[in-house]
Amino acid sequence: MSEPDGTKPPHQVVLFEEPDAQAVARALITNGFSAQVEQLPFAGEDDDEDHPWSVWSDAPHVMLELAADEFDGWVVYDDVATVAPITLPTQPKRHHRPPDQPLG
Repeated sequence: MSEPDGTKPPHQVVLFEEPDAQAVARALITNGFSAQVEQLPFAGEDDDEDHPWSVWSDAPHVMLELAADEFDGWVVYDDVATVAPITLPTQPKRHHRPPDQPLG
């Protein structure tokens, strides 16, 4: 099931077996969420029968995590917020005496 505008739902859970993916999609649809199942080829794989299955849904991540745990899959997080890199010092910090202060 696609979104009304024809796009895929925003969240993805990846499973290895088609019956598991279909079961997850049915459960999500039963609970009022959209769900779409498709076979997901990995880059470099040439065996069409061994590709994992992807369930796209608008369900909350916690529901997808539970499904992934139950059927030995994983959730793809594309909407994780990016964090700005921290500013590192350019020189060592002096914690004791200033370099121009004499000893003693």
